[in-house]
Amino acid sequence: MNMEVRTAVSPRDLISYDTARLRQEFLLDNLFCSEIHMVYSQIDRIIVGGVSPVHETVLEAGKELGAEYFCQRREIGILNLGQSGIVEADGQKYVLKARECLYVGMGTRQIIFNSENPEEPAIFYFLSAPAHKSYPTMLIKAEGDPDDRTVIVKPENKITLGEEESSNRRTICKYIIPGQIESCQLCMGITSLMPGSVWNSMPCHTHDRRMEVYLYTDVPKGDIVLHLMGEEKQTRHLIMQNNQAVISPSWSIHAGCGTHAYSFVWGMCGENQDFDDMDRIETKNLQ
Repeated sequence: MNMEVRTAVSPRDLISYDTARLRQEFLLDNLFCSEIHMVYSQIDRIIVGGVSPVHETVLEAGKELGAEYFCQRREIGILNLGQSGIVEADGQKYVLKARECLYVGMGTRQIIFNSENPEEPAIFYFLSAPAHKSYPTMLIKAEGDPDDRTVIVKPENKITLGEEESSNRRTICKYIIPGQIESCQLCMGITSLMPGSVWNSMPCHTHDRRMEVYLYTDVPKGDIVLHLMGEEKQTRHLIMQNNQAVISPSWSIHAGCGTHAYSFVWGMCGENQDFDDMDRIETKNLQ
């Protein structure tokens, strides 16, 4: 297991960054190895991590947290992007199939990742934010039957938006969101573009109340996503490939256009959890 630390960045400094520096500060790569890889961003203290386990792999705190165990003062959302896998939280095992999500509450002492079949491993992507209260650990599915450990995404949290004419027809599936899964500050979900659509989050926005992380996935080999970031009058771009993530500070736009339809996992933490709390920017004002 390894933890990389990224410091906060001022928008005034961003103006002088070349491509290499921009990628060094904001792009997250090689998240899905057989051992846990994490990036600790000092922007709202979010931790972005991933693992594609071939054996039982324990999530540990590391010196960066100054904690006895990882979730001593944290909550975590885990989304499986691969084959069926198992997450064990304090002895309770949860089977996560593809596109199923697990919320793990503060106070959970031990988290173990594993794959049901090591030859076809799970791909666990996770986001963790500081927490001040313990909420129940729950499995979240897009469909199926609920029980005392499982929540099914509500119809109002699985919606289709956009138009074919503007190439942004997409389905948004909200997993960790108030009214469905209670958390301290973490929100998490996935947006999938329909065939022929390539734009996401356009017209774009910022939200000074929270930061966000995008993980681009379902990007075919040989295709890319052009991720837009920066301030309204000082935009920059990053070339993103499959299963790469990008940190978006609260002052930055976060939008993209691909050479093919794709999906992206979004996660937010910060001052509030209001999904629609956005400072919208007219496209004509971008520079």
